[in-house]
Parts: sequence; C-alpha cells; structure tokens
Amino acid sequence: MQATRHNSRQAPLVITVTGGKGGIGKSNIALNLSLALQQQSQVILMDGDLGLANINVLLGLDLKRNLSHVLQGECQLTDAMITITNGLQIIPASSGKKVMVDLNEMELGGIIHAFSQYTQPLDYLVIDTAAGIVKSVGCFAAASHEVIVVLCNEPAALTDTYALIKVFKQDYNISRYRVLVNMVDNDHEARKVFSKLTTVIERFLDVSIQYMGYVPYDELFRKSVQQQKPVLMHYSNSRVALKFKDLAKQMTNWRLQSSVSGGLEFFLERRLSTTE
Repeated sequence: MQATRHNSRQAPLVITVTGGKGGIGKSNIALNLSLALQQQSQVILMDGDLGLANINVLLGLDLKRNLSHVLQGECQLTDAMITITNGLQIIPASSGKKVMVDLNEMELGGIIHAFSQYTQPLDYLVIDTAAGIVKSVGCFAAASHEVIVVLCNEPAALTDTYALIKVFKQDYNISRYRVLVNMVDNDHEARKVFSKLTTVIERFLDVSIQYMGYVPYDELFRKSVQQQKPVLMHYSNSRVALKFKDLAKQMTNWRLQSSVSGGLEFFLERRLSTTE
C-alpha cells in the first residue's frame, strides 16, 4: 500500500544514521527505520557508505546503477533510484571503488547537489553513512537536520562514539545528537549505556545528546540479515520489528530546526552554509 504524506512539511526532514565503529548494526537500523517510516510517510533511504555499499546487500539486490554513476554524469539521481515492495525508495552506493571513498569536498557537494533534481513529494531522507570518522560522514551529517548515533554496549563502541562526536563538533560544528542503543535486553540496560556516554560527553564536549531509545537484541534480527529480508517486512510481529514501529512513530514528531526552502535544494544549502 502506497504511503501518504503525514504532514504538510514543505521540505523533507534529513536524518543521518551513523556510528563510531562497524559491526553495530547501523545499516540494518537505518533500513528498518526507513521501512517503518514509509508505512505512513514518503521516504528515501540513501546508502551513504560510498565505497562499501550495504543497503543493497541487506535487501539482496543486484543493481546496475548507483551513486558512482550519478557522480560520473552517466545518469541522473532518479535513474539510480529503485523502489522496493512497500514503496520505500533506495539510492544505492557503489562497492569496492576506492575513488568513491576518497571524494573531495567538491565531489561530495556534487552528490548533494544531485538532490536538487528531485521534485517529488517527500517527508524523510534517511542517510546511512560509513562507520567511523570519514570525510563523507561528516559532510552528510552537517547537511542533515538530525544525527542519530548508533551505540552498543562495548567499550570500543563507547570510545569510538565519543571520538566521532568530538570530530563532528570540531570540524563541522554539529552540536546536537540523538543516541540509539542497539543489541540490549531492555530500556534499563540501554539507559546505563547512554549514561556512560553522557558522563564523558558532558565533561569534555559542549554538545547536546538525547536518548532516543533502544533496539532490543532479537535472534530474528540476525536471521533477517542472513536471509537478506528486512525484519520489519518479514517478521513484522517480532519484538524488534514492533520496536522499530515505535521509534518511527516517535520520529514523526520531530520538527525542522530551521526555516528552509521547499524541495531538496535545502540539502545543498545546508551543506554550503557549513563551509562558508
């Protein structure tokens, strides 16, 4: 069933999903959050891991065009987009192309500029980034309205998340984050993990971090990855799928933090404003 616009927002809300290290389920979370949002909104999910594409792998898709072809001028952004079963639109990235990993500011701006071509109704643009401190991650995050940082209960994850936020603040002046804790048993455990991060953040960095919630550990979540079938679509009544629906409902209450023009031109405007 085609989703309908849930509000009259002129410009879509751009949400970056990132994390300090790999292996924390960031891409799977971005995919399932997007699928949950699509049930009541119009959503585009962009694979922002430019050199090691993940979204197409999670969906078991074999694609002929991706962002590298857009950047090289071989096709328009809309030519590289695909629409999956529930109406969610995907912008795939390339895999194994070092040139995409080493893009400079101008080239990254070229990808962002490509969004000015998109004129269809849209509520959310969700960007799944590469893990860690990579130039493209900071650029996409700086051009977004909301930055979701995925965290899990591991010492390395906490250390890397702190380092990521520190760099984002110093290099891109990003001062507001939402933290989503993955692979925990309950809210109590998630808040303990969040508290550990809060303790060090409040001591050393002048940023605001907000507890967004948690994604419970669920064997079906791991199974869905192996089967290349999103848990929200194929195990829709599972504990983890229901949690994604709750998180998406929470996200529909998020509001733009600044006045921007309609369409996706604002994505470029926000990025340019961070480099002036």
